[in-house]
Amino acid sequence: MERSETSKAGNEAAKNEPSVKIRERAFAFSLRAVQLFQHLQKQKDGAGWVIGKQFLRSACSVGANVEEAQSAESRADFTHKLGIAQKEAREALYRLRLLRESQIVTKTNLDPLLKETDILIRVLGSIILTTKNGRKTRNHARNTQNSELRTLNFEL
Repeated sequence: MERSETSKAGNEAAKNEPSVKIRERAFAFSLRAVQLFQHLQKQKDGAGWVIGKQFLRSACSVGANVEEAQSAESRADFTHKLGIAQKEAREALYRLRLLRESQIVTKTNLDPLLKETDILIRVLGSIILTTKNGRKTRNHARNTQNSELRTLNFEL
């Protein structure tokens, strides 16, 4: 297999991994936050600057926490870091709503970003629930096995 085919196969595998998709999505979200902040800096509205700066911090924190979760020390640490990312996304959503409702930025310009923020919140929530439920399922299976072993030992 040639090198380009190998990297192409690696890219295809990466696209199928949820952790890569959420990482890319969170990074793209951060880039859009930077663009919005730069747009707000060109305006003369002081409130827009302040809200924009707060939005930028929370939006970039989403991606930073998703990245940090990739090197979590445990499953609980992983879900905790993604939980922080989800909270930051909710805060970013709040700031976007403020910008829209105060008419600092037009609804037309913000609606796609609001939709993406909502999707991020939902995806992060889904990953957290799946991770937590996976742990419960494995613990249940392990407890069932241990119970069966105790029964076998008792019968012997």
